[in-house]
Amino acid sequence: MKVSKLIAGACCIFICQAVFAQEQQNGKDQTSRNETTVEDEYLSSVQDVIIGELAASDEYDNKIVALQYLEEAIGSGRSSPDMTAALSRLAGEGIKTQSRTNGRVMNNFPDIRAKACDLLGEIPTVESKNMLVSIATEDKEPMVVTAAIRSLGNIGMNDNDEVVNMIEFVHKKYAALNPTSSLALEVLNAYEKLAPTVQNKNEMIKSISSIGTNYKYVRPVREKALNLLKSIRGSNNSNNNNNNKEEK
Repeated sequence: MKVSKLIAGACCIFICQAVFAQEQQNGKDQTSRNETTVEDEYLSSVQDVIIGELAASDEYDNKIVALQYLEEAIGSGRSSPDMTAALSRLAGEGIKTQSRTNGRVMNNFPDIRAKACDLLGEIPTVESKNMLVSIATEDKEPMVVTAAIRSLGNIGMNDNDEVVNMIEFVHKKYAALNPTSSLALEVLNAYEKLAPTVQNKNEMIKSISSIGTNYKYVRPVREKALNLLKSIRGSNNSNNNNNNKEEK
């Protein structure tokens, strides 16, 4: 009953929002269409509350609905602290927040966590970055860790090499215990995006080299690692040459 009420409430809110938005658009001229009205802001805040309730529910289906609404909102260019909080909760579902019955964790949903991590990657804030670092470090499901690392690369924050060092640590752990090509590929993609921000590239280069020479990974992944190494070393050589010219 609680599940039905939550979903029904959410549907009503979003139907009303769609109807209201259409009426507003029909009554405005071209110059006022893009203005945010008080009513729009109110409906957005109500929407965020409903999403938060769905995300906090113990029911798997409610969490799926929350993710669908969150993905739609982010896709339309909207984000808010409440949305980030809902995604952070979903990303830690079964890890940071646990619901137990007779000692058994009932909310261990890796697919929910992975999707939430992907969506956090589309909200480039410090809060999103911090949550993704935490998830990549603590979660034991490769699909979730893979999504978290992919999103960290998309966000692009790497103060004092914090993110790159964490990725290197996580990759080393999985390479020893459970090497998977999908995770290695996202590690390489993240390195490639974050490379311009890295202060000390030595450990990152070692990590990339280890992927390129590990035959437990599929050939395309190994080849990408070797090509990335060439690119990073070429960039380093170019920077060194430029620095030498400036000194002269």
